[in-house]
Amino acid sequence: MPPTPLPNLSIDTDRLWSTLDRSAEIGVGKAGGLRRVALSDDDKVMRDQFVEWCEGTGCAVTVDAAGNIFARRAGREDDLPPVVVGSHLDTQAAGGRFDGILGVLSGLEILRTPADNDITTRRPIEVVNWTNEEGARFAPPMAASCVFAGLQTIDWLHDLHDDDGIRFGDELARIGYLGDAPVGGRELDSYFELHIEQDSLMEETGAAVGVLTGGYYSHALTCVFHGECAHTGPTEMKLRKNAMVGAAYFLAAVNDIGWEYEPVGRTSASRMQIWPNKFGILPEYTEVTVDMRHKERAVTNEMVEKTRAALTEAAKKANVEAEITAEWTFGDEVFDADCAQLVRDAAETRGVSQMDITSIAGHDAYYISRIAPTALVFSPCIDGITHNEAEDVPREATNEAVNVFFDAVVARADR
Repeated sequence: MPPTPLPNLSIDTDRLWSTLDRSAEIGVGKAGGLRRVALSDDDKVMRDQFVEWCEGTGCAVTVDAAGNIFARRAGREDDLPPVVVGSHLDTQAAGGRFDGILGVLSGLEILRTPADNDITTRRPIEVVNWTNEEGARFAPPMAASCVFAGLQTIDWLHDLHDDDGIRFGDELARIGYLGDAPVGGRELDSYFELHIEQDSLMEETGAAVGVLTGGYYSHALTCVFHGECAHTGPTEMKLRKNAMVGAAYFLAAVNDIGWEYEPVGRTSASRMQIWPNKFGILPEYTEVTVDMRHKERAVTNEMVEKTRAALTEAAKKANVEAEITAEWTFGDEVFDADCAQLVRDAAETRGVSQMDITSIAGHDAYYISRIAPTALVFSPCIDGITHNEAEDVPREATNEAVNVFFDAVVARADR
């Protein structure tokens, strides 16, 4: 069947912002942003609201065993693989109102706008909310899209635990989003993701649309130090096996490694768990999470080897034992040239400023790019503030980016 010429359409920007405002009311953080960590009660409320919106526009909603929510608008040739659009609705513990959320709710507008105009694309369009993109409660991040891409098993995902020992699969069931559908294993025509930049380069250059050409290669490690509990008073220094001190030596070394590769390379120490973590007793257990990032894989690997050596040296210096208990990588995937060109063409047609850009942060699009042609698109972020409750976006430029994104997705779905 030949494609039906589509009229010039734009999303309803007032409706988009009303959904963003509604999202901002669910799981409000202490500083006015969001604290809507994965599989929490607030995450359930937001999921329920998203499903209600999707069903209200006539879409079929499916939930898979990872808790990923897919809303499908049928195509004229509905047996063709779908064009999938998505991001995530979970946030950091002190997160912003747009990180991930803009991508999902822009996808909702991509479902609503053709419905408003009685238009059906050749291929079906699906919008997905990926579970646990942030990894703020259940590490690692992008866990459910990782399983969808076949890189981990559903049992691995269900057996992740948070800091309180609560199991991922049990929480999925508790909030009512342990779905029946299999995770992945089906053909996608393509995948598109819109995300705020999480940096200030676009704002500085005046671009409303960023077309991703790749990302920084990132390698993360979870490391555990094993020491011995002892009284902080009578225990001689030479007899101490303080796991926290071992971790402190290590984290200082990791930070120094980042400075060696500055400004392109960077290292981060973002998490520490200590037990028993009480005054008067030397801790016997400390767990830390670190990561290394550089735009060149070989340089990241070099940073990782220095980090491994630093781990051994820190443990020796503190008279404790250390081990790596988990590690994961992401970020140097190559995005699809044809999908990216659709975004560039849409921006040019609308007269919207654009730029090619690379990503330093992690996104579900990285994993999905391994199984389907993928485009990752950025919109501006004010002052580059993100993973922070003060996160904000410029409204006019965001509207321009969402309309360009809409055009590209519809063009792909109707080809």
